Amino acid sequence: MTNSFRMTRWQELLRLDSASQDRVRLLYVDRFLREIRQSLCETIESLDWDSAAVHEDKANDCFNTLTAYLEEEWRRSVQENTVLQGPDFTGMRDYLLKNFRDQQKNFAAILSECLKKEEEILASASGAQGCILPTTMDNKVNELKKQFLEVKKLFKLLEGRNEKLIYIQETLQSQVKQHVELVQTRAVVDEKCVNQANCIMVTKQNILQQIWEILKLAEDIMATLINEELPEWKRRQQLACIGSPVDTCLVLLQKWFTAVAEVLLGVHEQMQKLQDQNKKNSNSNASNLSGPVAEIEKFNRTLFTKLLTNALVIEKQPTMSNQPQRPLILKTGAPFDVTVRFLANLPKFRCLLSVKPVFDKDVEEAKTIKGFRCFVFTTDVSKVLDEDTQNGSLVAEFGHMSLKDAKIKLKRTAENRLMVTEELHVISFLTEFQYAGLRCSIEVSSLPLVVITAGTQLDSAWASILWCSVLSTGELRNLSLFLDPPPLTWQQLSQVLSWQFLTVGQRELDTNQLSMLRPKFVDSGDIVLWSKFSKKESSWFWLCGTLDMIRLHLVDLWRDGLIMGFVSRETAKALLQEKKTGTFLLRFSESTKDGAISISWVDQSNGDPRVHSVEPYTKQELTFMCLANIIYMYSLEGQRSEDRNPLVYLYPDTPKDPIFRRYCKTPEKSTFVNGYLARKQMLVSVHPSPPPSPPSENASIDMEVDVETNQNMEKQEQLMELVSDLLKLNEFPDLSTRVPDLSQQLEL
Repeated sequence: MTNSFRMTRWQELLRLDSASQDRVRLLYVDRFLREIRQSLCETIESLDWDSAAVHEDKANDCFNTLTAYLEEEWRRSVQENTVLQGPDFTGMRDYLLKNFRDQQKNFAAILSECLKKEEEILASASGAQGCILPTTMDNKVNELKKQFLEVKKLFKLLEGRNEKLIYIQETLQSQVKQHVELVQTRAVVDEKCVNQANCIMVTKQNILQQIWEILKLAEDIMATLINEELPEWKRRQQLACIGSPVDTCLVLLQKWFTAVAEVLLGVHEQMQKLQDQNKKNSNSNASNLSGPVAEIEKFNRTLFTKLLTNALVIEKQPTMSNQPQRPLILKTGAPFDVTVRFLANLPKFRCLLSVKPVFDKDVEEAKTIKGFRCFVFTTDVSKVLDEDTQNGSLVAEFGHMSLKDAKIKLKRTAENRLMVTEELHVISFLTEFQYAGLRCSIEVSSLPLVVITAGTQLDSAWASILWCSVLSTGELRNLSLFLDPPPLTWQQLSQVLSWQFLTVGQRELDTNQLSMLRPKFVDSGDIVLWSKFSKKESSWFWLCGTLDMIRLHLVDLWRDGLIMGFVSRETAKALLQEKKTGTFLLRFSESTKDGAISISWVDQSNGDPRVHSVEPYTKQELTFMCLANIIYMYSLEGQRSEDRNPLVYLYPDTPKDPIFRRYCKTPEKSTFVNGYLARKQMLVSVHPSPPPSPPSENASIDMEVDVETNQNMEKQEQLMELVSDLLKLNEFPDLSTRVPDLSQQLEL
C-alpha cells in the first residue's frame, strides 16, 4: 500500500529544469518511444531490466508483462468509454511487438541503460538544486488552494449559523407570542438572537480576513507567474523556434494559472453570497462590513483581470506547413498554422472566448519606414477556444491561413528603408472575456516574423529570424531592429549555428567544427556584423546548403557522428597521413554552395602516405544513391585492371563494414526493367598515378579524384577501336602517349 503513494522516478524527472529534462529526452531519441516510458512508468520501474538484459527468459517475462499491461489498460478504457481520452495503448503495444518481439534482450538492454542514465541525471540535478522537489511555486499554489478550502469551510459554518439565527427568530419567537406572560422567556430568546448575530459577525470578519490573506498570497504568486515564469517561457519558446533544445511545455504554467483563476473566481462567487446574506440581514453589523467587502471585491477583480489578460499565449508560433523547422517565416499565398492557448483552463470558460487574428496591429513601423509592406489575411477567420481532445486544454487552432499584399499606400514620416527579408511583422490575437459580471479585453502577439514573396528569400529571412531572436531580451518588440542592427558575438552566433544542426540532424557541432567555421564569419576580434552575415556571398548561405543536404540525405550518418563535416582539406591531410592505409573521413565541400560532401582517404605510394579526395557528391547525386552505398560500392581501377575499394577504416581506426552496413539501402532486385536487362550503378575512379619525379620531402600529396575520369578514358579507348576497325589495320598505333597524364589533371 505504501508504494502506491511513492512518487515514481519519471514523475521526479518531470520536475527537473529544462536542461535536465532535455538530457532525458535525448536518451530515448530513435531508441524507444518516450510516451511508453511515461505511460508505463510505474510498471517499467518495477521490473529488473539489468537481469533481463542478460537472461533471455527474464527478458521474455519483462516484455510480456508490458504487453499484457497495455492490453489490460486498453480493455479498461473500452469499458469506461475513454479510448480517445487517454494514451494510445493499442498503438504502444503494436510498436513493441513490431520493433522488439524478436529482440527482447536488446529491448531490455536499452531500458536498462536508459534507467541508469535517468538515475544519474536525477542525482546530478538533485545535487545542483539542493534536492528541492517539488518547486517553490507548487508549494505556494498548494498553500493557496488549502487556504481557500478553509474559507469554504467557514462559509458552510456561516450558513449553518445563519440558519440557526433564522430558527431562533422565527420558531422560538412564535412560541414566546403564545406565552406572553413568559417575560423571562422573551428575554432569553432575545439574548440568543443577539449572541447568534454576534457569532455570525465574528465569522464574517474571520472570513474577510482570510480572504484578504488569500488575495495577498495570490498577488505574490501572480507576480512570479507574470513577471518571471511566463516571460521565461516565452524566451524559451523564442529560442526553441531557432533550434534550442529547451523545454517549452505549458503543463506547469497552465496548472498554476488554472489554480489561481479557480481560487479568484471562487472568491468572487463567495463574496456574492456574502453580499446576499448581508442584504437579508440588514442590521448595523452587516452595514459595518460593506466597506471591507467592497475593498476585497475590487482587489479580487483587479487580480482576476490581470491574470486573465496574461493567460492567452501562442502555443505554436506561425509556421508554414512545408517549413516546420523554420517557423516565423511566412510566404504570401502559402498556408501556415498557428495555435493559441488559454492557460486559465476552467470548464466554465470552454467555448466562451472567440479569438480573432489581426496582422500588424498598431505597428508604428508601417508609418515610419519607407516601403514597409502591408499585408492582410486572405480570409477573415475567428476561432472559439475549445477543449483540445488530446490534453483537455483550451486552444484555438488556426490552420491553412495565408497572407496577401494589402496594396495600401501610407504616408511615411521618415526615409528609412529595409530589405524585404529585414522587415519584421507581428500577428495579434484579440478576444473579449465576459463572465459573472467580470469583463476585460485580452490580446497577445506573435514573435517578430518575416514575410517573403519567393522561396529564394527563405535563407535570408531565416538569417533575420536568427539574428532577431538572439538579440530579443524582453517583452518590448523592436520591429525596426535592422535599421541599425547590433552585432553578435561569436559565442552567440556559434551556439545558434550549432542548434541548426541539432534541429536538422539531431547532433550539434563540436568545438573543432566550430573552430573551423569561425574564420568564415569573424574577421577580427569576436564580433560578427550583420552587414557581412547577410550578404549573398556570406558563408551562411553555403551553410544553409549543407544543412539542407543533411536534412534530405545524411541525417542518420550525421546524428551518429560518422561525418567529420567541417574540416579543411589541409586539416584532413594532416589527420590522415599518420593513419594506416585505407583510413578515410567524410567532410563537407567548401566550394559547393548548394551543399556537397567528399571522401578523403590515405594511401601509400613508394612507402609514403598520399591523401586523396573524391570529387564531392552533391544533393542531386545523393538523391539516386545514399552515401553509405557509395562508400561500399566505391572502387579504384588498378593499373592491372584489378579494382579495389580503398575505403577500409573510418577515421581514426574503425572498420567501415560494421558501421555503415546498417545504413545501406538494398535496391529492389530485378532481372528485367521495361524489357531491358537490369543494370546497377558503379562508382569507379582510376587509380591516381604516382608523381613522375622522386618523392619530395613532403611525401603527403592531396589529390582530387574525378569519378567521371574513368568514363572519359573508356570513351577514348572506344574511339581508338572504332578508328582501327574503319581503317582495317592489323595493328593500331599506340596513342597512350597522346593522352594527357592523369596526374597532370589532378590538383596537387
